[in-house]
Amino acid sequence: MDEDARQTRQELMIVEALVQAMDRRDEVFEVIEDSEDVDEARRRVDHLLGVGELGSRFVLDLQARRFTRDQRQAIAARAEELRSKLPDGH
Repeated sequence: MDEDARQTRQELMIVEALVQAMDRRDEVFEVIEDSEDVDEARRRVDHLLGVGELGSRFVLDLQARRFTRDQRQAIAARAEELRSKLPDGH
């Protein structure tokens, strides 16, 4: 796999994690709120969403303002754009 494809796949994984977190925001907020510390929150978000350590870190760093409908649509559109760049579409 070339470097461009690797970077595209990594960015796609991150934006898909963000879209998933937005779609399941109530569950994500509950898991974060019930966690003792950031490391536990990261592990629990990863377990909840199955997004890996990197994806869960980006979810935890997501600002509340990004949960608006227009921001979610923009992130989902970016995921579609990234998928279209990959030969297998994922």
